[in-house]
Amino acid sequence: MAGPAPTPILKDELDIVIPTIRNLDFLEMWRPFFEAYHLIIVQDGDPSKIISVPKGFDYELYNRNDINRILGPKASCISFKDSACRCFGYMVSKKKYVFTIDDDCFVAKDPSGKDINALEQHIKNLLSPSTPFFFNTLYDPYRDGADFVRGYPFSLRHGTPTAVSHGLWMNIPDYDAPTQLVKPLERNTRYVDAVLTIPKGTLFPMCGMNLAFDRELIGPAMYFGLMGDGQPIGRYDDMWAGWCIKVICDHLGLGVKTGLPYIWHSKASNPFVNLKKEYKGIFWQEEIIPFFQSATLPKECTSVQQCYIELSKQVKESLGKVDPYFQKLADAMVTWIEAWDELNPTASNAESNAPNGAAKSAK
Repeated sequence: MAGPAPTPILKDELDIVIPTIRNLDFLEMWRPFFEAYHLIIVQDGDPSKIISVPKGFDYELYNRNDINRILGPKASCISFKDSACRCFGYMVSKKKYVFTIDDDCFVAKDPSGKDINALEQHIKNLLSPSTPFFFNTLYDPYRDGADFVRGYPFSLRHGTPTAVSHGLWMNIPDYDAPTQLVKPLERNTRYVDAVLTIPKGTLFPMCGMNLAFDRELIGPAMYFGLMGDGQPIGRYDDMWAGWCIKVICDHLGLGVKTGLPYIWHSKASNPFVNLKKEYKGIFWQEEIIPFFQSATLPKECTSVQQCYIELSKQVKESLGKVDPYFQKLADAMVTWIEAWDELNPTASNAESNAPNGAAKSAK
Protein backbone atom coordinates (compact mmCIF):
# COMPACT_ATOMS: atom_id res chain seq x y z
CA MET A 1 0.00 0.00 0.00
CA ALA A 2 1.42 3.38 -1.01
CA GLY A 3 2.29 5.78 1.80
CA PRO A 4 1.15 9.41 2.02
CA ALA A 5 2.36 11.76 -0.69
CA PRO A 6 5.43 13.76 0.34
CA THR A 7 4.80 17.32 1.50
CA PRO A 8 5.59 19.79 -1.35
CA ILE A 9 8.80 21.74 -0.82
CA LEU A 10 8.34 25.12 0.89
CA LYS A 11 4.56 24.58 0.93
CA ASP A 12 4.03 27.23 3.63
CA GLU A 13 6.88 29.51 2.58
CA LEU A 14 6.01 30.31 -1.05
CA ASP A 15 3.30 32.24 -2.88
CA ILE A 16 2.48 31.90 -6.58
CA VAL A 17 1.64 35.28 -8.13
CA ILE A 18 -0.39 35.36 -11.36
CA PRO A 19 -1.47 38.49 -13.28
CA THR A 20 -4.51 37.95 -15.49
CA ILE A 21 -7.43 39.44 -17.40
CA ARG A 22 -9.18 36.10 -18.05
CA ASN A 23 -10.46 32.92 -16.45
CA LEU A 24 -7.65 30.81 -15.07
CA ASP A 25 -8.45 27.51 -16.77
CA PHE A 26 -4.72 27.04 -17.38
CA LEU A 27 -4.37 26.14 -13.69
CA GLU A 28 -5.93 22.73 -14.36
CA MET A 29 -2.76 21.71 -16.17
CA TRP A 30 -0.65 22.92 -13.25
CA ARG A 31 -2.88 21.36 -10.56
CA PRO A 32 -0.47 18.52 -9.62
CA PHE A 33 2.27 21.08 -8.99
CA PHE A 34 0.41 24.18 -7.69
CA GLU A 35 -2.60 22.90 -5.73
CA ALA A 36 -0.73 22.66 -2.41
CA TYR A 37 0.45 26.28 -2.61
CA HIS A 38 -1.22 29.63 -1.95
CA LEU A 39 -1.97 31.74 -5.04
CA ILE A 40 -2.13 35.53 -5.25
CA ILE A 41 -4.05 36.54 -8.38
CA VAL A 42 -3.79 40.15 -9.55
CA GLN A 43 -6.68 40.92 -11.89
CA ASP A 44 -5.84 43.58 -14.47
CA GLY A 45 -8.32 45.66 -16.44
CA ASP A 46 -12.02 46.00 -15.60
CA PRO A 47 -12.47 45.25 -11.87
CA SER A 48 -16.15 44.44 -12.37
CA LYS A 49 -15.31 41.45 -14.56
CA ILE A 50 -15.63 38.13 -12.73
CA ILE A 51 -12.54 35.94 -13.00
CA SER A 52 -13.17 32.21 -12.68
CA VAL A 53 -10.63 30.14 -10.76
CA PRO A 54 -10.83 26.32 -10.84
CA LYS A 55 -12.05 24.72 -7.62
CA GLY A 56 -9.58 23.33 -5.12
CA PHE A 57 -7.03 26.16 -5.23
CA ASP A 58 -6.24 28.31 -2.20
CA TYR A 59 -6.08 31.88 -3.47
CA GLU A 60 -6.53 35.58 -2.89
CA LEU A 61 -7.82 37.69 -5.77
CA TYR A 62 -7.05 41.40 -5.97
CA ASN A 63 -8.48 43.77 -8.59
CA ARG A 64 -7.87 47.47 -9.18
CA ASN A 65 -10.43 48.48 -6.57
CA ASP A 66 -8.58 46.41 -3.97
CA ILE A 67 -5.25 47.95 -4.95
CA ASN A 68 -6.69 51.47 -4.62
CA ARG A 69 -8.29 50.59 -1.27
CA ILE A 70 -5.14 49.05 0.20
CA LEU A 71 -2.55 51.52 -1.09
CA GLY A 72 -4.63 54.71 -1.26
CA PRO A 73 -2.71 57.49 -3.09
CA LYS A 74 0.33 55.20 -3.35
CA ALA A 75 -1.65 52.97 -5.74
CA SER A 76 -0.33 55.30 -8.46
CA CYS A 77 2.89 53.27 -8.50
CA ILE A 78 1.08 50.08 -9.65
CA SER A 79 0.67 49.83 -13.42
CA PHE A 80 -2.78 49.45 -14.95
CA LYS A 81 -3.62 47.44 -18.08
CA ASP A 82 -0.19 45.85 -18.09
CA SER A 83 1.17 42.65 -16.58
CA ALA A 84 3.42 44.86 -14.44
CA CYS A 85 0.48 44.94 -12.04
CA ARG A 86 1.76 41.56 -10.78
CA CYS A 87 4.27 43.28 -8.52
CA PHE A 88 1.37 44.27 -6.25
CA GLY A 89 1.19 40.55 -5.45
CA TYR A 90 4.84 40.60 -4.36
CA MET A 91 4.04 43.47 -2.02
CA VAL A 92 1.08 41.85 -0.26
CA SER A 93 2.66 38.40 0.00
CA LYS A 94 3.82 37.40 3.45
CA LYS A 95 5.95 34.46 2.31
CA LYS A 96 9.72 34.17 1.99
CA TYR A 97 9.60 33.07 -1.65
CA VAL A 98 7.55 34.06 -4.70
CA PHE A 99 7.04 32.27 -8.01
CA THR A 100 5.30 34.22 -10.77
CA ILE A 101 3.91 32.81 -14.01
CA ASP A 102 1.77 34.11 -16.88
CA ASP A 103 -1.61 32.58 -17.70
CA ASP A 104 -0.46 31.54 -21.20
CA CYS A 105 2.33 29.37 -19.80
CA PHE A 106 1.66 25.65 -19.76
CA VAL A 107 3.52 22.61 -18.48
CA ALA A 108 6.47 21.74 -20.72
CA LYS A 109 7.94 18.28 -21.22
CA ASP A 110 11.58 17.31 -20.90
CA PRO A 111 13.29 15.38 -23.73
CA SER A 112 12.11 12.08 -22.20
CA GLY A 113 8.48 13.24 -22.42
CA LYS A 114 8.04 13.76 -18.68
CA ASP A 115 6.10 16.80 -17.42
CA ILE A 116 8.42 19.44 -15.97
CA ASN A 117 7.63 20.62 -12.45
CA ALA A 118 8.86 24.18 -13.01
CA LEU A 119 8.14 25.26 -9.45
CA GLU A 120 10.24 22.45 -7.96
CA GLN A 121 13.23 23.38 -10.14
CA HIS A 122 12.95 27.07 -9.21
CA ILE A 123 12.99 26.07 -5.55
CA LYS A 124 16.11 23.96 -6.12
CA ASN A 125 17.76 26.95 -7.79
CA LEU A 126 16.85 29.29 -4.92
CA LEU A 127 17.90 26.88 -2.18
CA SER A 128 21.37 26.27 -3.63
CA PRO A 129 24.12 28.92 -3.75
CA SER A 130 25.18 31.00 -6.75
CA THR A 131 28.69 31.67 -8.07
CA PRO A 132 28.69 35.26 -9.45
CA PHE A 133 32.35 35.97 -8.71
CA PHE A 134 33.99 33.16 -10.71
CA PHE A 135 32.45 31.24 -13.60
CA ASN A 136 32.32 27.45 -13.36
CA THR A 137 32.58 25.90 -16.83
CA LEU A 138 30.39 22.98 -15.72
CA TYR A 139 27.61 25.50 -15.04
CA ASP A 140 25.89 24.99 -11.68
CA PRO A 141 28.44 23.13 -9.52
CA TYR A 142 25.81 22.35 -6.85
CA ARG A 143 23.72 20.09 -9.10
CA ASP A 144 23.90 16.32 -8.70
CA GLY A 145 26.70 14.96 -10.85
CA ALA A 146 28.50 18.30 -11.11
CA ASP A 147 31.22 20.01 -9.11
CA PHE A 148 33.78 22.77 -9.28
CA VAL A 149 36.33 22.33 -12.02
CA ARG A 150 40.10 22.31 -11.62
CA GLY A 151 41.39 25.83 -11.04
CA TYR A 152 38.28 27.09 -9.25
CA PRO A 153 39.38 28.93 -6.09
CA PHE A 154 38.50 26.98 -2.95
CA SER A 155 37.83 30.24 -1.12
CA LEU A 156 34.86 30.90 -3.45
CA ARG A 157 33.33 27.43 -3.45
CA HIS A 158 30.85 28.20 -0.67
CA GLY A 159 29.06 30.52 -3.13
CA THR A 160 26.60 33.28 -2.29
CA PRO A 161 22.85 33.23 -1.51
CA THR A 162 20.63 32.98 -4.59
CA ALA A 163 18.10 35.81 -4.81
CA VAL A 164 16.55 35.15 -8.24
CA SER A 165 15.81 32.10 -10.40
CA HIS A 166 15.04 33.00 -14.03
CA GLY A 167 13.37 30.23 -16.05
CA LEU A 168 13.10 29.83 -19.83
CA TRP A 169 10.46 28.81 -22.37
CA MET A 170 9.79 26.21 -25.00
CA ASN A 171 7.72 27.01 -28.11
CA ILE A 172 7.18 30.82 -28.33
CA PRO A 173 10.46 32.65 -27.57
CA ASP A 174 10.47 35.88 -25.58
CA TYR A 175 11.27 38.17 -28.52
CA ASP A 176 10.82 41.90 -29.02
CA ALA A 177 8.46 43.14 -31.72
CA PRO A 178 11.05 43.70 -34.51
CA THR A 179 12.37 40.15 -34.04
CA GLN A 180 8.81 38.79 -33.93
CA LEU A 181 8.09 40.53 -37.23
CA VAL A 182 11.07 39.08 -39.07
CA LYS A 183 10.79 35.61 -37.47
CA PRO A 184 7.03 35.07 -37.08
CA LEU A 185 7.23 31.28 -37.32
CA GLU A 186 10.28 30.72 -35.13
CA ARG A 187 9.76 28.33 -32.21
CA ASN A 188 12.17 27.21 -29.53
CA THR A 189 12.46 23.42 -29.60
CA ARG A 190 15.88 23.27 -27.94
CA TYR A 191 15.94 22.05 -24.35
CA VAL A 192 19.27 22.85 -22.68
CA ASP A 193 19.70 20.96 -19.43
CA ALA A 194 21.69 23.66 -17.65
CA VAL A 195 21.51 26.29 -14.92
CA LEU A 196 24.16 28.97 -14.66
CA THR A 197 24.88 31.97 -12.47
CA ILE A 198 24.92 35.29 -14.29
CA PRO A 199 28.35 36.78 -13.50
CA LYS A 200 28.79 39.88 -11.39
CA GLY A 201 28.83 43.01 -13.54
CA THR A 202 26.75 41.42 -16.29
CA LEU A 203 23.19 42.57 -16.98
CA PHE A 204 20.49 40.36 -18.49
CA PRO A 205 16.99 40.78 -19.97
CA MET A 206 14.73 39.38 -17.25
CA CYS A 207 11.43 37.83 -18.33
CA GLY A 208 8.64 37.78 -15.76
CA MET A 209 6.57 34.93 -17.17
CA ASN A 210 8.53 32.13 -15.43
CA LEU A 211 10.39 33.66 -12.52
CA ALA A 212 11.03 32.98 -8.83
CA PHE A 213 12.83 34.96 -6.17
CA ASP A 214 13.66 35.13 -2.50
CA ARG A 215 11.33 37.87 -1.34
CA GLU A 216 13.29 38.49 1.85
CA LEU A 217 16.56 38.94 -0.03
CA ILE A 218 15.45 41.04 -3.02
CA GLY A 219 11.66 41.61 -2.87
CA PRO A 220 11.68 45.42 -2.42
CA ALA A 221 13.65 45.78 -5.70
CA MET A 222 11.21 43.61 -7.71
CA TYR A 223 9.25 46.65 -8.88
CA PHE A 224 8.00 46.26 -12.44
CA GLY A 225 7.88 50.00 -13.03
CA LEU A 226 5.25 52.30 -14.52
CA MET A 227 3.96 50.70 -17.71
CA GLY A 228 0.73 50.31 -19.67
CA ASP A 229 -2.24 52.66 -19.33
CA GLY A 230 -1.23 56.32 -19.31
CA GLN A 231 2.47 55.58 -19.81
CA PRO A 232 4.55 56.02 -22.98
CA ILE A 233 6.00 52.51 -22.82
CA GLY A 234 5.07 48.90 -22.19
CA ARG A 235 6.71 45.44 -22.20
CA TYR A 236 9.79 46.72 -20.37
CA ASP A 237 8.40 46.08 -16.88
CA ASP A 238 10.21 42.84 -16.11
CA MET A 239 13.39 44.01 -17.83
CA TRP A 240 13.43 47.20 -15.77
CA ALA A 241 13.13 45.12 -12.61
CA GLY A 242 15.85 42.81 -13.89
CA TRP A 243 18.33 45.61 -14.44
CA CYS A 244 17.60 47.09 -11.02
CA ILE A 245 17.83 43.79 -9.14
CA LYS A 246 21.08 42.84 -10.88
CA VAL A 247 22.83 46.06 -9.88
CA ILE A 248 21.60 45.59 -6.31
CA CYS A 249 22.43 41.87 -6.18
CA ASP A 250 25.95 42.65 -7.40
CA HIS A 251 26.29 45.31 -4.71
CA LEU A 252 24.96 43.10 -1.89
CA GLY A 253 26.78 39.94 -3.00
CA LEU A 254 23.69 37.99 -4.05
CA GLY A 255 23.28 35.60 -6.97
CA VAL A 256 20.99 35.36 -10.00
CA LYS A 257 20.53 32.06 -11.85
CA THR A 258 19.10 31.44 -15.32
CA GLY A 259 18.29 28.33 -17.35
CA LEU A 260 16.07 25.53 -16.06
CA PRO A 261 13.14 25.27 -15.59
CA TYR A 262 11.32 25.49 -18.90
CA ILE A 263 7.63 26.19 -19.33
CA TRP A 264 5.59 25.91 -22.56
CA HIS A 265 4.78 29.43 -23.76
CA SER A 266 1.60 28.93 -25.76
CA LYS A 267 0.57 32.29 -27.14
CA ALA A 268 2.49 34.70 -29.36
CA SER A 269 1.41 38.28 -28.72
CA ASN A 270 0.66 40.57 -31.65
CA PRO A 271 3.95 42.05 -32.92
CA PHE A 272 2.27 45.22 -34.21
CA VAL A 273 0.64 45.88 -30.84
CA ASN A 274 3.95 45.07 -29.17
CA LEU A 275 5.83 47.45 -31.43
CA LYS A 276 3.56 50.29 -30.39
CA LYS A 277 4.27 49.50 -26.72
CA GLU A 278 8.01 48.98 -27.18
CA TYR A 279 8.74 51.71 -29.71
CA LYS A 280 10.26 54.27 -27.33
CA GLY A 281 11.92 51.60 -25.25
CA ILE A 282 13.86 50.32 -28.24
CA PHE A 283 15.53 53.73 -28.46
CA TRP A 284 15.69 54.39 -24.73
CA GLN A 285 17.34 51.08 -23.91
CA GLU A 286 20.48 52.27 -25.71
CA GLU A 287 20.75 54.87 -22.92
CA ILE A 288 19.28 52.73 -20.13
CA ILE A 289 21.73 49.83 -20.51
CA PRO A 290 24.92 51.95 -20.26
CA PHE A 291 23.37 53.69 -17.24
CA PHE A 292 22.88 50.41 -15.39
CA GLN A 293 26.24 49.06 -16.57
CA SER A 294 28.01 51.99 -14.93
CA ALA A 295 25.73 52.37 -11.89
CA THR A 296 27.45 51.99 -8.53
CA LEU A 297 25.98 52.10 -5.05
CA PRO A 298 27.76 53.50 -1.97
CA LYS A 299 28.86 51.05 0.72
CA GLU A 300 26.48 52.79 3.14
CA CYS A 301 23.60 51.16 1.24
CA THR A 302 23.28 47.86 3.09
CA SER A 303 19.57 47.08 2.63
CA VAL A 304 17.62 46.52 -0.57
CA GLN A 305 15.44 49.53 0.26
CA GLN A 306 18.46 51.81 0.69
CA CYS A 307 19.95 50.54 -2.57
CA TYR A 308 16.68 51.07 -4.41
CA ILE A 309 16.15 54.62 -3.16
CA GLU A 310 19.73 55.47 -4.16
CA LEU A 311 19.15 53.92 -7.60
CA SER A 312 15.97 55.99 -7.99
CA LYS A 313 17.99 59.16 -7.40
CA GLN A 314 20.47 58.13 -10.08
CA VAL A 315 17.62 57.29 -12.46
CA LYS A 316 16.13 60.74 -11.98
CA GLU A 317 19.47 62.50 -12.41
CA SER A 318 20.86 60.52 -15.38
CA LEU A 319 17.86 59.11 -17.26
CA GLY A 320 15.64 62.09 -16.48
CA LYS A 321 17.63 63.89 -19.19
CA VAL A 322 16.59 61.25 -21.73
CA ASP A 323 12.86 61.79 -21.17
CA PRO A 324 10.62 63.27 -18.45
CA TYR A 325 9.06 59.79 -18.11
CA PHE A 326 12.11 58.67 -16.13
CA GLN A 327 11.60 61.44 -13.59
CA LYS A 328 8.07 60.13 -13.11
CA LEU A 329 9.39 56.56 -12.91
CA ALA A 330 12.01 57.56 -10.33
CA ASP A 331 9.28 59.11 -8.17
CA ALA A 332 7.20 55.94 -8.54
CA MET A 333 10.21 53.87 -7.40
CA VAL A 334 10.25 55.86 -4.15
CA THR A 335 6.47 55.52 -3.75
CA TRP A 336 6.81 51.76 -4.28
CA ILE A 337 9.35 51.48 -1.44
CA GLU A 338 7.16 53.57 0.84
CA ALA A 339 4.17 51.34 0.09
CA TRP A 340 6.28 48.19 0.50
CA ASP A 341 7.48 49.31 3.93
CA GLU A 342 3.93 50.17 5.01
CA LEU A 343 2.65 46.70 4.10
CA ASN A 344 5.82 44.96 5.30
CA PRO A 345 6.80 46.76 8.50
CA THR A 346 9.93 45.72 10.34
CA ALA A 347 9.66 44.62 13.96
CA SER A 348 10.71 48.04 15.20
CA ASN A 349 7.95 49.98 13.42
CA ALA A 350 5.28 47.29 13.24
CA GLU A 351 2.98 48.94 15.75
CA SER A 352 3.07 52.40 14.22
CA ASN A 353 3.02 51.25 10.59
CA ALA A 354 0.65 48.28 10.54
CA PRO A 355 -1.71 48.48 7.55
CA ASN A 356 -5.44 47.98 8.01
CA GLY A 357 -6.10 44.45 6.85
CA ALA A 358 -3.76 44.92 3.93
CA ALA A 359 -3.18 41.34 2.87
CA LYS A 360 -6.76 40.11 3.31
CA SER A 361 -8.51 41.03 0.11
CA ALA A 362 -11.50 39.45 -1.59
CA LYS A 363 -11.31 35.70 -1.93
